[in-house]
Parts: sequence; structure tokens; C-alpha cells
Amino acid sequence: MSQIAPPPAVERTPVAGDCPGCGRTALGEYDVVGETGWTHVVKCQHCLASVRRTPANRLGPITLLVDQL
Repeated sequence: MSQIAPPPAVERTPVAGDCPGCGRTALGEYDVVGETGWTHVVKCQHCLASVRRTPANRLGPITLLVDQL
């Protein structure tokens, strides 16, 4: 019988504040990829309302040595 690997998980950093959509204090900060590329977001972890979206590194969580120069 084969084992099924768990899905990949994104590390989410808790952020202080209230959600403008549902009012809860469950905000998380992490990188997501979409049609415009990688974006650094702060989203409510309950209703998924976006609080802040800013462009992220071109490769998301991957940092190249040339990017550190």
C-alpha cells in the first residue's frame, strides 16, 4: 500500500490587527503566487479578506545570491 505525502504548507506569520471583512484578529502574512507573479500578502485566516498586497521577490520564497548584491 502506498503512502500519500502531505500537501505543501506555507509558513504564515501572525500579524496584529483586525480583519476589515469579519472583524476577527486572525491575520497572517505570507507569499502567494497569482496571475501577476509572487505577491506578499496579509490576509484574514478566517474569511481570507486581503488587508495588504505588495509585490514580492520575483521567485517568491527562493532567494538567489545575485539578489543579495
